[in-house]
Amino acid sequence: MVDDSCLVSSEAGSSYNMIKTETQGRVAVITLNRPKALNALCSELFYEINDALARFDGDSSIGAVVLTGSERAFAAGADIKEMKDTEFIGNYKSNFLGHWAEQISKMRKPIIAAVNGYALGGGCELAMMCDIIYAGEKAIFGQPEINLGTIPGAGGTQRLTHAVGKSKAMEMILTGSVNLDAQEAKTYGLVSAVFPPEKLVEEAIKTAGKIANKGAVSVQMAKEAVNQAYELSLSSGLHFERRLFQATFATKDQKEGMSAFAEKRKPNFVHE
Repeated sequence: MVDDSCLVSSEAGSSYNMIKTETQGRVAVITLNRPKALNALCSELFYEINDALARFDGDSSIGAVVLTGSERAFAAGADIKEMKDTEFIGNYKSNFLGHWAEQISKMRKPIIAAVNGYALGGGCELAMMCDIIYAGEKAIFGQPEINLGTIPGAGGTQRLTHAVGKSKAMEMILTGSVNLDAQEAKTYGLVSAVFPPEKLVEEAIKTAGKIANKGAVSVQMAKEAVNQAYELSLSSGLHFERRLFQATFATKDQKEGMSAFAEKRKPNFVHE
């Protein structure tokens, strides 16, 4: 039985209570596993996610990660019972929610969110922390925090606005009731593709496998360059991209990739 308590933090390296992990080839899969709570997000859950991500990021046999939940819910929001009685001073001093994106933001390897069912509040924010979002046909995205007398606190006001534009983000966040279904999310650019629920994780793993079998250094550089598009001016971003492009010519995989192209054969990347 899954322990849905969020009062005890898991120790690094211990067995997980709230997630399941597995590997398929060069792809790691992390599955949120709080079924009774519809994968509601809490501190212990994020300690476990961060620990697993750190392990996979440091594992040279892993090239990409898939993060998913259940068919009913990717994550239905934050665990309100955990946070409802906290106070500002304590939250400020502990940087409450700061650790939610701690490892994801540092992750060098790509993460694909495979979202089935509800991705509300913190669940939507968690999906948006990932590099690619795939959705099942019944997925629902929303930011209903305003209904609880608060606002998104883990990136909802920022990442959602970048993804869907100011007007739609305002409508979703200020009403707390305007959600996006899977096809709407794809239309707005929040998700990359939509699949039948039973095929979603399989398709995410397939894409992650394609990425993981490219040259790891170039993949990580490409991810870094795309993420900088959110932080830099166009001229600074172009300069950053060009320097990383030039740096790839110091890698074995660049030599192998271009040689293979010229010789009309499949490249054999060594991730160096």
